[in-house]
Amino acid sequence: MSAHLHVEIEKLKKKIVALTAVVEDAVRKAVKSVDDGNAELAQQLIDGDTDIDRTEVDIEEDCLKLLALYQPVATDLRFIVAVLKINNDVERVGDLAVNIAERALFLCTQEPIDVPFDFAEMRRKTLAMLRDSLGALMNMDARLARQVRALDDEVDEINREMYLKIGQAVRKNPHHIERLLSYLSASRHLERIADYATNIAEDVIYLIEGQIVRHKPTFPT
Repeated sequence: MSAHLHVEIEKLKKKIVALTAVVEDAVRKAVKSVDDGNAELAQQLIDGDTDIDRTEVDIEEDCLKLLALYQPVATDLRFIVAVLKINNDVERVGDLAVNIAERALFLCTQEPIDVPFDFAEMRRKTLAMLRDSLGALMNMDARLARQVRALDDEVDEINREMYLKIGQAVRKNPHHIERLLSYLSASRHLERIADYATNIAEDVIYLIEGQIVRHKPTFPT
């Protein structure tokens, strides 16, 4: 690798790590705004989304410039391709955090209700997956990335149960339908974040090992 390319790749690495930290914080704040009924926090998060969008575009442009200027091969090429994909997924996670914050804004205007499914468990597992997928990227840890993949099935199962319980709750308390659907929407966004965390973990495995694991079954680590 040329000295110039090495310098540029290190800069790119710092940028993607910084973006992932911002987006992880956004998701945590979005969930907290739902849990605490904090409209101010939700609005701050929504207002800050343009910064995430701008950074995502900057990183994409950096990747394309490196591909055009240096024509990297082998490990360097794999790194840049992986960053391009991860960058896109991380930005979409930021969008989902905004969607959750928007649900929080609505719920802040309503009387609280008992949530008929385990929102806390969905939140806990999703945040763990996101944290560990980004940790796998920062530490180049393929084993941790595989653990993230294994957790995705658990989140999917919670999501399936959630739909059944929401349907039962709507039939029992039809006057709660808007609030129930808002929680359903927030949880659905969490499930999508878990999917993107899985995508990131799979790209980390590709980055480290050169192995494409998408569409392959997960096994215990």
